[in-house]
Amino acid sequence: MLKTLPMAAPLLLALDVDLSFQRLLPLNELELQDIEAVRMLLRGGSVVDWRRLNFRHHTEVDRFLRLSLFDCKDPLDERRLRSILAQAVAYLRSTFRYRVADAVAKPREMHDLFLLAAGALRPDRYRRIACIVLKVMHCIHHVEARELLFQTPIAELDLQKRLRARVMAVATQMADAGLPIVEFAGNTKTRESLITKLLSKRETLAAQIYDKTRFRVVTERPEDLLPTVHHLANHLFPFNFVVPGQTQNSLVNFRKLIENDSTLRKLIPQLELDLGHERRELKEREAAGDANAFSGKAYRVLNFVVDLPVRLDDLVKPNASGDYPNGRIGFGLVELQIVDAETARRNEGGEASHERYKHRQKLKVLRRLSRGLVVPRRVK
Repeated sequence: MLKTLPMAAPLLLALDVDLSFQRLLPLNELELQDIEAVRMLLRGGSVVDWRRLNFRHHTEVDRFLRLSLFDCKDPLDERRLRSILAQAVAYLRSTFRYRVADAVAKPREMHDLFLLAAGALRPDRYRRIACIVLKVMHCIHHVEARELLFQTPIAELDLQKRLRARVMAVATQMADAGLPIVEFAGNTKTRESLITKLLSKRETLAAQIYDKTRFRVVTERPEDLLPTVHHLANHLFPFNFVVPGQTQNSLVNFRKLIENDSTLRKLIPQLELDLGHERRELKEREAAGDANAFSGKAYRVLNFVVDLPVRLDDLVKPNASGDYPNGRIGFGLVELQIVDAETARRNEGGEASHERYKHRQKLKVLRRLSRGLVVPRRVK
């Protein structure tokens, strides 16, 4: 059953993105770009570490930009993209003395920059510098979008409403298309839960809470998990907006998936990272103690955080020149938890249950608060 949240029309997606919801694509039908995006989601990586993009056509770039809420047919959005590009080029030239050719610094169309970075547009000698420029643009866009939120008269609760509206609009479309989703539900952390989480973390008040707005997606079968992840990364959020280092994946083994499929095995030489990367990364995280200390050993889940773009046109005013110095797109953090129905059922029992999780978390907080003062009382 699909659980939806009420949505007001002004909060829905600002751009009419024409995307297909006919079916979930199995992994062996995905292109290299899609496989790389899914892998980055599974491991919580960063697109800044990529060596190349894999766009092939103008339409693929246009789809990506529209999913990022840029409409290149809108002169203001086109001007905004070129402003970010100009800042990125100026940064590289002044900070690192990079020689950025005009073909990259002033492309005929913005789409050409992405195609140059993918090696789909000649000359090939511009591919590396185009990739570097896009990485810097990615960071500049986020920095200025954050500044925009500080300048915009929007309460956090209203921002969360806009985020929920975007997510649930896609959830409704998925349900209408009959995709194999058992549950798609969202909620917002209570004030009590936020305080408890902060008190349980070593960083305390300096910590970033990533899951204030969160959604749980339950698929019918385990084999629907990654096709659902791919679907969301093509209809809800651009893959490059996944927050690095905030993925919890105890559910999917990427290496086994690739090695056990004859079609996917052919992509191994083209992958950004070797197949042993995830194992080395896991060992590093375990050695650093970077794990959720309150989850039961039997708990299995795929959990990641996305910096979801939202349009703020109705709240932003242009300057005297008619420009929007920090654009009209903001970002808000959204947590997505994806699990299949059988695993969800197992997670609700024994040590893996949410009730036991909260108990362990509260016990840790009580012990921490009372250390050296009083003996902790029993936690319910």
